[in-house]
Amino acid sequence: MTEKEPSRRQFLQGHSFFGKIREAAGAAVDAASENADAFPMATTDTSPAGWPLLRFARRAMANDFEVLLNRGQYPQATEAALAVLDEVERLESVLSAFQVESEISRINSSAAQNAVTTSSEVWNLLAQCLQLASETDGAIDVTASTLWRLWGFSKREGKVPPQHEITAALQCVGQALVQLDTEPQSVRFTKPGVEISLGCIGKGAALDSAQGKLWESGVEHALLHGGRSSILALGGRMREAWPQTAQKNVPSNVCGTLLESTRDRSVGWTVGISHPIRPGRRLAEVRLTDEALGTSGSQHQFFIHQGKRYSHIIDPRSGWPAENVLMATVIAPAAALADALSTAFFVLSPEQTVEYCRRHPGVAALLVLPAETLSSDCRILHFGFEQNQIRFETDAT
Repeated sequence: MTEKEPSRRQFLQGHSFFGKIREAAGAAVDAASENADAFPMATTDTSPAGWPLLRFARRAMANDFEVLLNRGQYPQATEAALAVLDEVERLESVLSAFQVESEISRINSSAAQNAVTTSSEVWNLLAQCLQLASETDGAIDVTASTLWRLWGFSKREGKVPPQHEITAALQCVGQALVQLDTEPQSVRFTKPGVEISLGCIGKGAALDSAQGKLWESGVEHALLHGGRSSILALGGRMREAWPQTAQKNVPSNVCGTLLESTRDRSVGWTVGISHPIRPGRRLAEVRLTDEALGTSGSQHQFFIHQGKRYSHIIDPRSGWPAENVLMATVIAPAAALADALSTAFFVLSPEQTVEYCRRHPGVAALLVLPAETLSSDCRILHFGFEQNQIRFETDAT
């Protein structure tokens, strides 16, 4: 007779099989992290000096979401991790434009005819996106999904549409087409054909909300990520500090500014950032302590047409794919903000990104740009990082 699968209640109560599952989970992340190819955007740190890890995963928002905890630190680790993953799943049912019963789908179907009352979490996210659109000269726009679909990225069938179709689609793109009323909290579109998507901020928003579930469970040290491009670090993984000489031997194509650190960077989570044009290679490592990281790149979603490469990240102001940045990584206090800004910085010029970081302490950016000379394959800029927070691979060029 085949043994029955354990129920969720049995799993939480810690029956005899729990120890095996826990050990397997910890081993899985340690083994996988040895293969850099498994991490297209960012990798979790697995230094031998670090504590062993527990890993819990679930598929949501078209990505693998994971919770990593220091093994043995919290007796309630399993229940806390499952609460996190349940919260991510709940947010997907609210925020996904691909689920017909979601709140976003309800807004898209009715807001051009009548104001649609929303939940506070959706209204606040939309308000944040509209504010960020204003701060970034429209580089991020929740109404831009029409353009993304026009270019064929919704079906992974990229194509270059004729300019007249792009011009027509732009008539339904822009933050001015979305009206938010505070009493009651409602959304209205100013014309038919407008639709919204929170794809630029949804994964980060889910991680921010999931953080509250950890706090409710008494967990203060964890690393959460969605697809390894949206990461939220709480507390840290106890391990040895980086050497104070970490910034020596920086590659010649790297330039930027560092800030003096006011945090104890010996307690934090180290995340590796993969090279955008060298598969299987790391570009740099960053240390996160109670902060988030978001990365936008086009390594995996692009197409070639007549010898030219087109990214899936569309500039909502022109209607054409952004083309001046290869990858944008952002450190910010919250995951939703890091996600949204990584998209915006992929679209903006480096000068505009520098100015944004200067005006917003707590936000740091790492940009990978096309090379200006034949001696390297890219150019790296970074702004706003704290001392010893970032360490570049010496062969990053």
